[in-house]
Amino acid sequence: MAKGQIKQKQATIDKGLFEKLCGIQCTKEEICAVLDVSEKTLNSWCNSTYGENFSLVFQQKRGIGKVSLRRYQFDLAKKNPTMAIFLGKQYLGQKDQVEIKDENNGIIGDLIGALNNVKKDWWDVESKTTGFYS
Repeated sequence: MAKGQIKQKQATIDKGLFEKLCGIQCTKEEICAVLDVSEKTLNSWCNSTYGENFSLVFQQKRGIGKVSLRRYQFDLAKKNPTMAIFLGKQYLGQKDQVEIKDENNGIIGDLIGALNNVKKDWWDVESKTTGFYS
């Protein structure tokens, strides 16, 4: 070490805590705040501890958190119908069926039919008079 330089104190980072923070999807800034280190220090620590940069380590460690969350959701679905429905929609392509009931003795259906007839009649008249649509 050259004369006049100050030796920096090596940061002590709890590996288990770091991995748990990644697992619960904390941002890099949040992890640094909890561990009380700079982003530069965290990057250096990841390189020396895991042999990879922060981004790669974070991707690996957050995957463990995603698996835990998925396991918890599936366990919760056994007791909670709402969660079961949510997971069915997410993973099985299930969806809510919306059924429109005409409680006015078929009036809505009659109106739709009448509108379709008007549209068809207009189309026929328009194409015959202009020749544009033929």
